[in-house]
Amino acid sequence: MQKFSAEQFSKSLVIFTDGSSLGNPGPGGYGCVVVSQKLDEVIELGGNKIKTTNNEMELSAVISALSHSVFNTMDVDIFTDSSYVINGITKWVHGWQKNGWKTQAKEDVANKALWQSLITLVKERELHSKVRWNYAPGHVGVVGNERCDEIATSFAAGKDAHLFRGKLSQYKLDVLNFSIDESLKKDKSEKRARSNAPAHSYLSLVDGVAMRHKTWAETEVRVKGKKAKFKKSLSAANEGEILKEWGASL
Repeated sequence: MQKFSAEQFSKSLVIFTDGSSLGNPGPGGYGCVVVSQKLDEVIELGGNKIKTTNNEMELSAVISALSHSVFNTMDVDIFTDSSYVINGITKWVHGWQKNGWKTQAKEDVANKALWQSLITLVKERELHSKVRWNYAPGHVGVVGNERCDEIATSFAAGKDAHLFRGKLSQYKLDVLNFSIDESLKKDKSEKRARSNAPAHSYLSLVDGVAMRHKTWAETEVRVKGKKAKFKKSLSAANEGEILKEWGASL
């Protein structure tokens, strides 16, 4: 993520968005924070859907924010952690439209209606102002992104997110602080590395009984629909650490 500062956006509308689904598909939600320094205004938006996907919610977030701001004529800077949204609207949609909304594999484009809505909103906006798409990595402390994630996950879980609408000067968060928490960034990198590393084994704990599995598929069969713990181990030593943490043995 390139370095940004609040001063860069003194005359533009800044929009943070995020989407979430608890399962893919599953219950989902989206969150947006719309910020105008010029108007001294912050508006939070959010919504949910009983059965949806993460990508559908990511798109819904951007559409909601742009729809709400349709009568605002300032340039727009959109910040999202969704490469799907950014690549889709800046690259992929052109090919999809030429190919009759088919992918290169000749399959129907997912979320076609949402993409068409987003295209219309962006084209209308670009008649009088610029729309800039910015990638903001998720879960590394970027304030606006973190707040959108909180709103989205709350709606996905059926909870009240207490949406704010009022003056920027009275907003409790330093929403135009784009700095990254390096410790969170490190944790995220370590989790990604762990996720991509080959497994020594998979462990599950159901009703206090631990079991070792060779594949994730075997693990999933045992834990699905149950109150359980499960984790991938990377070595024999790591396997022992996990079992110790659970207070269990094989």
